Amino acid sequence: MLDQDITYLPGVGPHRKEILSKELNIHTFGDLLEYYPYKYVDRSRLYRIADLQGTQPFVQIKGQILSFEEFVMGVRKKRIVAHFTDGTGIVDLVWFQSTKYVATTYKVNTDYIVFGKPSLYGGRYQFAHPDIDPADTLQLSDMGLQPYYGTTERMKKAGILSRTLERLTKSLLQRLPAPLPETLPPFITAPLHLISRNDACHQIHYPRSTAQLQQAQLRLKFEELFYVQLNILRYASHHRRQYRGYRFTKIGPHFHHFYTHNLPFELTGAQKRVMHEIRRDMDSGHQMNRLLQGDVGSGKTLVALMSMLIAVDNGFQACLMAPTEILAEQHLVTIRQMLAGSSVRAELLTGIVKGKQRQTLLSDLVAGEIHILVGTHALIEDSVQFSRLGLAVIDEQHRFGVKQRAKLWEKSSTPPHVLVMTATPIPRTLAMTLYGDLDVSIIDELPPGRKPIQTLHKYDHQTTSLYAGIRQQIAQGRQVYIVYPLIKESEKSDLKNLEEGYEALKTIFPGMRMSKIHGKMKAKEKEAEMQRFVAGETQILVATTVIEVGVNVPNASVMVILDAQRFGLSQLHQLRGRVGRGADQSYCILVTGRQLSAETRKRIDIMCETNDGFRIAEADLKLRGPGDLEGTQQSGIAFDLKIADIARDGHLVQLARDEARKVVEADPDCNRPENAILWNRLKQLRRDHIDWAAIS
Repeated sequence: MLDQDITYLPGVGPHRKEILSKELNIHTFGDLLEYYPYKYVDRSRLYRIADLQGTQPFVQIKGQILSFEEFVMGVRKKRIVAHFTDGTGIVDLVWFQSTKYVATTYKVNTDYIVFGKPSLYGGRYQFAHPDIDPADTLQLSDMGLQPYYGTTERMKKAGILSRTLERLTKSLLQRLPAPLPETLPPFITAPLHLISRNDACHQIHYPRSTAQLQQAQLRLKFEELFYVQLNILRYASHHRRQYRGYRFTKIGPHFHHFYTHNLPFELTGAQKRVMHEIRRDMDSGHQMNRLLQGDVGSGKTLVALMSMLIAVDNGFQACLMAPTEILAEQHLVTIRQMLAGSSVRAELLTGIVKGKQRQTLLSDLVAGEIHILVGTHALIEDSVQFSRLGLAVIDEQHRFGVKQRAKLWEKSSTPPHVLVMTATPIPRTLAMTLYGDLDVSIIDELPPGRKPIQTLHKYDHQTTSLYAGIRQQIAQGRQVYIVYPLIKESEKSDLKNLEEGYEALKTIFPGMRMSKIHGKMKAKEKEAEMQRFVAGETQILVATTVIEVGVNVPNASVMVILDAQRFGLSQLHQLRGRVGRGADQSYCILVTGRQLSAETRKRIDIMCETNDGFRIAEADLKLRGPGDLEGTQQSGIAFDLKIADIARDGHLVQLARDEARKVVEADPDCNRPENAILWNRLKQLRRDHIDWAAIS
């Protein structure tokens, strides 16, 4: 019955069905049941008018209407006011719409219970468009907490309000078979003291008390997270057993030459640990699927290169796919520098490689003459064929869609080993959901000699001291980034802001050599300007966030971020990571106006307090939620959780994962009778919703 079309629920019909489906994605009875309230108001308590305060949210009063007044507000527009008393004072009940209905429905000297939000107007409290019920029809002890449902502007215009959704949900619950079918077996619910699904669905919409509401939330949140984790772990288990991987059994001459002659510095303990984990995976006979997390500047590219050299030493090719041409080119330059004196051939394939050069490259690739291919999404084009692809490294993988990444696997008869890199630290609870089928390695140490970046906050009226500091750094031979917040490349005002800023900075820093980069420039122009800065030909780079990822200039020691309040925490941290790449002390200056919201001030304070990317990511997750974190919306999925919250329900994510792991380990082939309820439910969820397992 839950899959029945919502059109057939009394009170809906075709017109409301169309609005509910487009605005809230509600198509069936089950969808409506899973559209949960976003807040609740206590309807069990009565207030006296004499005790009202303007700061109260919603209150309930009991009394009688003394009289009505009508006010003409224009052509065919009226305002109707009812003067209402409970014997301790008088309030006004005000309507701007449905005035005819009000005048004919409500009577003077009749007991009513009024529910609404009081506001002070002209020295008297008033309630605009309150809920009114005859006092003899309401039993306060039975009312409990009233649910409130989110609505959109289009819904409001069509008369579909929170109260409408409340009535529809109540009507649905009365029609559903009792009890609703269970979706979790007793061996999971009993030890965790979870209430039944039937009770949870009723109590989430109509809780009699806070305790009932908490019981319902716990059950439904756990169930939602449990099936997400069950799907991911089932997929990972199946994948590991089904897909054999190439065995890289030896460490050969290319690796040894690099390690002995070209290694730029002694590996950190974290890098050695991660290399051991990768080495073990690639020699296991199973396909490696590993996520490499490391803060900006932690040496992930070095680990990726050593992993690719292991593939080359075993007679295979490797590729590295980056999200942008600038980043791909930078990776190639870095890899070639590190491979100086080696016979390993590394080449670049992006959209700008065309004609004869491209044809030669593709034929050399098929012939196995190219060992390492670095590129953008151009790597997944059908014309790109490898001789023996053994390892695929994907940088900043959240910028690629699921289908794009899957195309890489088709380049080899046996799926290549996969190493996913990200410089965006991912909170543990989010990683368990977003990358749940990957093994995780973390580089949590910076290379030796790096000094922590000092982050300072300045208001935009304090630029005199800021400019003096910049001049001092440049006098010492350092370079400086100045970033403007071009958040959307179509925002002309922001682009003008950068252009005007660039001209102003030329006046402020006369005689200093400057470059500028923004997203509207052609790729060749951007590259030329960037290369001037990399080569030290310019001292100040004025830019937008196009320099956020991958730009590596060890001589740059100052990052100035203007209008820093317009950036999220993770983005600020990524920008800060462009400096601090050499041995000199580096600085990040966050410039804002003085009028800051509490949330913005918290973001700025966190940035000034810590350089720990994981702590910053946890804070960002709590402040902005998972759907807003950079990349999660582009990862091939959007968070389709109806009630659970990855940021605030971290303990439940872990609990759900632990329970799901027990099931998968005990029943890897999904055929035990006691688990039938779980596997059947999972099939239904995968059919109706997103296949969470296909993320990585």
